[in-house]
Amino acid sequence: MIKTKILDENYHLITTPHYPWGRPQKMLREKPHKAIIGIGGNIGDVLRRFERLFWLLRSSPFVDILQSAPILRNPPFGFTQQAHFYNSLLVITTQLTPRELLEYLLRIEKRFGRKRLFKDAPRTLDLDIIFYDDLQISSKRLTIPHPKWMQRESVLIPLKFLKRQQ
Repeated sequence: MIKTKILDENYHLITTPHYPWGRPQKMLREKPHKAIIGIGGNIGDVLRRFERLFWLLRSSPFVDILQSAPILRNPPFGFTQQAHFYNSLLVITTQLTPRELLEYLLRIEKRFGRKRLFKDAPRTLDLDIIFYDDLQISSKRLTIPHPKWMQRESVLIPLKFLKRQQ
């Protein structure tokens, strides 16, 4: 069942069967690293795609989903002449390094039809590493924490709904 709560004219909070979601701690496989992944999209049936992504990651040997936030419908930024976006966050554990995790997420984006036409273009699925443990990385290919996360409502609002886990 999908429910929508209107926060204001631009921001709507959406709940689906797996957004928000939390896994009991005792059901976790041991993976040493914790990351928060931003998910987004604005092309096609994004809510259905998020559900498919959830099940893909649930069956992955590379990550375990600890929890997810509700989905936020919000206006685009950068290139604004496009449909509103849907965004959420996933808290995962993984044995992958940050660069390996990035490569894994890029492969998933491609599997879901992501095409990189221009900066801030419409997209089927966008997966970003927002945080990875307490690491700070700044390279041409990868920046952690994700740049400008503190200025993006698409991260800040879902982040408020995540429970702190040890």
